[in-house]
Amino acid sequence: MTDQRIVLERTYPATLAELWRLWTTKEGIEQWWGPDGFRVEVLRIDVRVGGELAYQMIAATPEMVQFMKGQHMPERQDARLRYTEVARHERLGYLHAADFIPGVPAYDVATTVEFHANADGVRLVLAFDPMHDDLWTQRQTMGWTSELDKLGALLAR
Repeated sequence: MTDQRIVLERTYPATLAELWRLWTTKEGIEQWWGPDGFRVEVLRIDVRVGGELAYQMIAATPEMVQFMKGQHMPERQDARLRYTEVARHERLGYLHAADFIPGVPAYDVATTVEFHANADGVRLVLAFDPMHDDLWTQRQTMGWTSELDKLGALLAR
């Protein structure tokens, strides 16, 4: 297992304000957050240091419902993160609770998101800590890759 942070980068045809809104509002997050086969419902959002994003991750396709059942996990899961850093249009930092894995004690996954304006729009740099083992780190990376692709498709419309 690696101890090094995983870094994913994308450049989106958007303004800082547009991309920031998609990361920091209920309406924005619900449009793209969640990997393929899942959707989210934001329950609360308070974007400030010490504030929280609480949401439900919901299996939205028959394949994901079956996958969740096979993992002995509910189709609808409560999820939350606590903001540790908020610099408007520049950077978000948060601790995402990994408290949903059967048989694994809860722990936090540190994540940062940086927003850099450039000639092509905004370069987004997402960095996160690995999870407790290689399989879950791979799932996390695949999930974020899917989510960032969904974000790109949304912005391309």
